[in-house]
Amino acid sequence: MKINCLYAINKYGLIVLIDKDVFMEVGVAKITFYPVGNADSTLIELDNGKNILIDYAHSQESEECGDEKVVLDRELRRKLSHYDPYIDVVVFTHADEDHTRGAADFFAFEHASKYQSKGRVKINELWVPAALIVEEGLTGDDRVIRQEARHRLKKGSGIKVFSRPGLLDAWLSREGIEEKLARRCVVISAGRTVPGFDALSDGLEVFVHSPFAFRDGASLQSRNDGSLFLHLTFTVGNRKTRVMMGADTTWEVLADIIRITKYYGREERLQWDIYRVAHHCSYLSLSPEKGADITAPSRDIDWLFTQGSKGSYIISSSQPIPSSDDSAQPPHRQAANYYRKKARANGGEFLVTMEHPSVYLPQPLTFSIDAHGIALARVETAKANSKMIDASCRIT
Repeated sequence: MKINCLYAINKYGLIVLIDKDVFMEVGVAKITFYPVGNADSTLIELDNGKNILIDYAHSQESEECGDEKVVLDRELRRKLSHYDPYIDVVVFTHADEDHTRGAADFFAFEHASKYQSKGRVKINELWVPAALIVEEGLTGDDRVIRQEARHRLKKGSGIKVFSRPGLLDAWLSREGIEEKLARRCVVISAGRTVPGFDALSDGLEVFVHSPFAFRDGASLQSRNDGSLFLHLTFTVGNRKTRVMMGADTTWEVLADIIRITKYYGREERLQWDIYRVAHHCSYLSLSPEKGADITAPSRDIDWLFTQGSKGSYIISSSQPIPSSDDSAQPPHRQAANYYRKKARANGGEFLVTMEHPSVYLPQPLTFSIDAHGIALARVETAKANSKMIDASCRIT
């Protein structure tokens, strides 16, 4: 199928027709949430040419007929037109396969020659939470990323590490890594903006909400508790557009984020135009109790979801929302009901990556960001996924 019409609707209801081949040029920045099942992968493209990939989850099943997930490696390669492809920043929010799947086959990793074959996508700078550096027993893609992070940290370049728990200090000491070298890599604590991006030259600030060093202490907490929770502020002229990126954060950590941010008088870091909810629409990112029909979070968390601007978007990077409670795994319909309620109250929308524009052929969910705010790209007639034109998938 071919796209007959592509248009953008901004938060004020203004409609702009867009040629699908020049949409890349519309707006100062773009953020794309990929439909990769109960998994995460988000690409940020800035007007100055820089790009940031937050998590990578390609699955072999996506290449098969009948699988609705996007073929992520193909989608990203299509974006990277460089002869020698690279991504400026690749962020792995934590070491779980639904955030790292296929990374060992896609990226060029410096620590071993087997990951440096021609055509692999280079990573100029790698961002990881401290927990990923110190965790033992990792396997598969998670282990490859950990080894790469350790290699770059020892080398003293091409990496940023988030949080400074006692476990990381102990690891640096055992490895004989000098304090000066570690600082050159920039070990960044929660409550700070990330060096290397600013509103003036990039039109983007990246603020770190979590992980907290005090939560890690002397032992490794759960990966979800130690995952990266980021707040992005895009600045175009006098307009600020804010995006919350929730990783797999639990309700306990979210409550801490709100409490600490309010304590330091930084409520603007809790405002948002787009909120990518945590953990694929799990109720455990809102409350310890699922609820019969709707999840009811604490007063502080409920307040956070009133901080969306008029016409804001709540995004669930997940499978379609079920109509029943057949599975203990997310997405949970009770959490989705809560998010829908809050989106309606803000005059906005709750969108699910594997439902957009339809559950039969989901497509990347893309927003442009300019001086007027955010605009969602709408597909009038859904384009065919690239896998459908493969010889093995031809319809007869």
